[in-house]
Amino acid sequence: MLTSLQNPTVKQLRKLQQAKERRKQAVLLLEGTHLIEAACEANYPLQVLCYTEQWQQRYADLYQRALAQSEQIELVSPAVLKSIASTVTPDGVVAIAPQRNAWQAAASRPTGDISLGIMLEALQDPGNLGTIIRTAAGAGSDGLWLSDDSVDVGNPKVLRASVGQWFRLPIETVDITEKAQQLKAQGVQVVATSAIASLNYWQLDLRSPTVFVMGNEGAGLSESLMACASEVVKIPVVPGVESLNVAVSTAVLLYEALRQRSHMIP
Repeated sequence: MLTSLQNPTVKQLRKLQQAKERRKQAVLLLEGTHLIEAACEANYPLQVLCYTEQWQQRYADLYQRALAQSEQIELVSPAVLKSIASTVTPDGVVAIAPQRNAWQAAASRPTGDISLGIMLEALQDPGNLGTIIRTAAGAGSDGLWLSDDSVDVGNPKVLRASVGQWFRLPIETVDITEKAQQLKAQGVQVVATSAIASLNYWQLDLRSPTVFVMGNEGAGLSESLMACASEVVKIPVVPGVESLNVAVSTAVLLYEALRQRSHMIP
């Protein structure tokens, strides 16, 4: 059991709380039972599994599954686990995993097969991104494109907010304007939102292949990306309310598309 905070392995693991160190090592920090379970269900490889004795006893079956996917396992004291985790009250397990290849889950699928997708420009809040990932997966989205000036998709808060759906939804960081132009040229409906649009979102036919483009929490969409849109709609709000949260707005649009495609729901 690792009990000393001065242990070289522990010191190395503690560095991974810093984003620059995670990028340098090309790894993710997975914290908590739920994320470990989601990684196991997706057969996602684990480089290092750190767990307390209490966690191992409480989740014996999950421990065996995680063990089979781990290159290295470390039994640690509660104090050591707390020092590794970025959460205030870790529940007894932390794992280090490799960053996934962009769009890995759909590498063999042609882009033209996109039916419902999300594009996010300069999104900064990890909670918003994680919530959008969770919502997109729930609505049956094919995947998500993210501009390179957005929050790190491997941010631990993004992973936790996605409640495990991060492992299931294809996600790619791209030149967002170029990708929007490419999709539009392929016949995909690129839909943006604007408070001054004349068309309400439910008035647009969303049964054809559609990608929603959503902007920064404060600034909204850039002019260049707005110009790529084939359709612009508004989400009406009562007077005195400026706008909805970007994650809420995305959910409204995705589930309207799902409603219009209700014959496709199993």
